[in-house]
Amino acid sequence: MTSQPDRKALTRAAFAAAAVFTVVTVAGAAPGAGAAPASPAGTPKLKLIAASKAVTLDRWEGEPGVYLDLGTYVTVDGAPLELNVTRKSYKDPVVARQILRNGTHTTTKALPAGLVKDFSGLPGFLEVSVKNAAGQEVTRSKGTFCPNNASGRLRPDAPATSHYPESCSTNPFTLGSVWGVEKGWAANSSTVDYDKPVDLPVGEYTATVSVAKKYRDLFGIPNDHPTVKVTVRQTGDGTTGGSTSGGGTAGQRSASPSDPHAQHAQHATGAGHTGHHFGPRGADAPTPGALPHALEARGLAHHLGDGLGHTDGSRVAPALRADGRRPTGRAGVPANVPKPDLRSLPAWDIAVTDGEDGDVPGKDYLAFSANVWNAGPAPLVVDGFRTPGADLMDAYQYFYDAHGKQVGYAPTGTMEWDPRIGHEHWHFTDFASYRLLSADRTRQVRSGKEAFCLANTDAIDYTVRNANWHPYNTDLSTACGQQNSISVREVLDVGSGDTYTQYRPGQSFDISDLPNGTYYIEVKANPAHRLQETDLKNNVSLRKVVLGGTPGARTVQVPPYDLVNAP
Repeated sequence: MTSQPDRKALTRAAFAAAAVFTVVTVAGAAPGAGAAPASPAGTPKLKLIAASKAVTLDRWEGEPGVYLDLGTYVTVDGAPLELNVTRKSYKDPVVARQILRNGTHTTTKALPAGLVKDFSGLPGFLEVSVKNAAGQEVTRSKGTFCPNNASGRLRPDAPATSHYPESCSTNPFTLGSVWGVEKGWAANSSTVDYDKPVDLPVGEYTATVSVAKKYRDLFGIPNDHPTVKVTVRQTGDGTTGGSTSGGGTAGQRSASPSDPHAQHAQHATGAGHTGHHFGPRGADAPTPGALPHALEARGLAHHLGDGLGHTDGSRVAPALRADGRRPTGRAGVPANVPKPDLRSLPAWDIAVTDGEDGDVPGKDYLAFSANVWNAGPAPLVVDGFRTPGADLMDAYQYFYDAHGKQVGYAPTGTMEWDPRIGHEHWHFTDFASYRLLSADRTRQVRSGKEAFCLANTDAIDYTVRNANWHPYNTDLSTACGQQNSISVREVLDVGSGDTYTQYRPGQSFDISDLPNGTYYIEVKANPAHRLQETDLKNNVSLRKVVLGGTPGARTVQVPPYDLVNAP
């Protein structure tokens, strides 16, 4: 992933957009909106509104359609909307529960079984009908609602910040999520389904938006149908423009060589570029919908990301800075100190490719995505310190008491500079390893040991003890340093995991000379046991794959992992 200068505090451009939204909505709801029914104490009152009467959507050259960011919001008042979404294991279905808080009293209400099938949000929540200027319906669609989408305050006496997480996970092996909207806040309901553009030609339209009846009945939402005038315009090279509200132009960027977002937009459209294009983690464009927003190449596709007039709910937080000085005093791990618990997820997003930049042409590679996450109860904090002129940094793991005070440290290997395109930052060398095992799991047939720049890319389980719902270094602009860095801090917080995708250099096995048959991809956390953990028995995961085909045309079949069908 690329590196950027540290930011001093949590920043979300979504809050800038929310400020615009507040001005529009504080005076009243959309025309024709009905009053919300009275609710018992502790029960949130939900309502669907449109922030603006009109929006302009850009149809980008080379893309199959537009993205219906209509600026509709679900407002919440009376009490927060809070949902806990969990599964006991990958053999168990996802279960969603609403948490109702009334002072010190808390009750739980189970949502209907099977309503929520994954962790991306409430499926089929939003219903959208779009008609052309002649009044003919040209498209009808349904959208998933993530309560953690970019939000805004409704009025000045609402909580200044939201304590809920900042996106809904689309990692197929997520175990637990918390979704919520603060009392007096609203969450964007229409920034969903970026992998499903709508083929609307340039012109004028009217969109009518409503909440599906099953959710109106479940949450007591009025049967409102806000309408939004939609203008679709053609936009050329992907370096300027953006979705707008009220007819203005937002999110414009020039294609300056110093603007990485503009560079990524050029790459996305092929302007001045051939071959592979790289996002923040060195990733080629991922399979649409396969990855969480935090892993989509921010700026690579111009409809992604948070900005004025446009939000997608991506998790964006600044990096941490190393202390800058080596630790002093005697190294050691205090007794009974809280430690992290690193666990690996089964591999997914598995495919046969012809390799990435730097791989050998003409060979077959088995590429995959992998994640190691921290189940807590303490964060993993690793600092690297460099002796002037040295090629490696000395790495140290830090330990903290229950109050967050540093109480110890211990040497834990090294960090190395990775000069490959798409990396170009400092990697911690002892975090995880990959192996391709034989059918009986007794023989290693390929090794893909990797070093890592740690980032909290995915919310894997925010229901574990001490989970941090607002971790630092989430947006891949982590403190993994530059070539001339003297020190680096890398952190994996409780509840979060770090995904390396199959689209980055080195994330694959060379299978050119392997016979067809069954194999297992092994992902192993903390392989040398240099990191101190609470449990070393849950560090390994295996994913079955079946290779077939012929050289140059190899195939791979990936059976489901229990109930998770994510090849």
